[in-house]
Amino acid sequence: MQHGDIVVILDFGSQVTQLIARRIREAGVYSEIHPCNADFEAVKALRPKALVLSGGPSSVMDQDAPPFDPRFLTLGVPILGICYGMQLLAHHLGGSVVSSTDREYGRAEFHGEPSCPLFEGIKDKERFTVWMSHGDKVQALPEGFSVMGSTPSVDFAAMGNPSAGIYALQFHPEVAHTENGALIISNFLFKVAGLKPGWSMSSFVDSTVNDLREKIGGDKVVLGLSGGIDSTVAAVLLNRAIGKQLYCIFVDNGLLRLNEREEVIGYLEEHFDLNVKCVDAADLFLDRLAGVTDPERKRKIIGHTFIEIFDKEAKAIHGVKHLGQGTLYPDVIESVSFRGPSAVIKSHHNVGGLPEKMNLSLVEPLRELFKDEVRKAAYELGLPEALIWRHPFPGPGLAIRVIGEITRERLDILRQADKIVQNELIASDWYRKVWQGFAVLLPLKTVGVMGDGRTYEHVIALRIVDSLDAMTADWSRVPTEILARMSNRIINEVKGVNRVVLDISSKPPSTIEWE
Repeated sequence: MQHGDIVVILDFGSQVTQLIARRIREAGVYSEIHPCNADFEAVKALRPKALVLSGGPSSVMDQDAPPFDPRFLTLGVPILGICYGMQLLAHHLGGSVVSSTDREYGRAEFHGEPSCPLFEGIKDKERFTVWMSHGDKVQALPEGFSVMGSTPSVDFAAMGNPSAGIYALQFHPEVAHTENGALIISNFLFKVAGLKPGWSMSSFVDSTVNDLREKIGGDKVVLGLSGGIDSTVAAVLLNRAIGKQLYCIFVDNGLLRLNEREEVIGYLEEHFDLNVKCVDAADLFLDRLAGVTDPERKRKIIGHTFIEIFDKEAKAIHGVKHLGQGTLYPDVIESVSFRGPSAVIKSHHNVGGLPEKMNLSLVEPLRELFKDEVRKAAYELGLPEALIWRHPFPGPGLAIRVIGEITRERLDILRQADKIVQNELIASDWYRKVWQGFAVLLPLKTVGVMGDGRTYEHVIALRIVDSLDAMTADWSRVPTEILARMSNRIINEVKGVNRVVLDISSKPPSTIEWE
């Protein structure tokens, strides 16, 4: 797929490499992340217009330092080194790197060289806050390089060789803690590399539709539609490209939120004329889950049952050759990371095994996008905000929010309580402020008093968190009056509940979901 100018990021293991790619894309330039041991010729064939060397936890002086092909420095394109990337440039171009006495982590006051093009447009170039995270530092600059900035503890916090178009920063411009970070990255792209913005969700949608049309031709595609933003956008993109050649299968496993099937599928069928078959398999799922309390067993039962049903329904469609999936770019990056694939991908995050089982080729229209870009694409496709901003929902559904045994009664209690949480967040304009908010049904009962009588009923926990990517999260400081309304309504409106508690743990050490 053509996106105009391309920036290649070589990943040396930094936890925030994805942020570099996102900042570049936010500036309107397409970027791709490749492992630091990527094949040189394969990267060269992409014809990148600039190269970024990421940070990383290693030392360039270690024997087991990440591999690096020095031919990347001969591509003749502008280069930006960040943290480890700066040390790598110094190491390979004739400078020297030494270990710092103490690892520097956190904010630092940066003094920039006013003439450096990276700092153009910054009001106070000689004093702004940056974010450091390093153990080594450059002790001597390579020939042809000049000092472009310093901090109280690092003499060479930025360096540059203008004639070669190579610049490097000891700090991380991609993180939010660095002031002017987005401007610094934009200056590298436009002032140093002379690139032109050509990446937008409008251009992505148009080129993706054309590419899908060409790739699929007259073939049929089957896609598992969950109602989440990823599978929904993938379905609408494919529908725009091939229309009724797309067959969507929505499996109602009996573990959905209140009215979810009607709200999502009804809208998509009415407004996008999607070809959707709804399979009511609630009885089968709940029968197989009866008496099961172990969270991992729940996941496996749900995953295997879904594959069984999906496989059967897909085979009933004559001539299907492709499987559509809502795979996102972070999943692609993980699969080729220098650090290796993720240790375990939870079974509910994909439909693992289906392509091999069904002998279908994969079609992944979103594999180049980050989550925030998927939402932008959804706007371009005309999806309503209610669908675009729906909070993330786990693949096993309410099965892992009903702690312990799953019964129809317990699911109904949770659905009603959860709907109240959603409605109160929406009514108070807090729904878009938090990453996720939901109810959890606990496996215990407590004593209460309602009217003049003693009760012994269920407990609901509220889990409301702030996050950027679900990798880390903190509990949301929702105003107490909103929490009070949630509690009051749940206890008064949901039969069988007499107590509501609030989960105030962060991730880590806790997880967002309870199971």
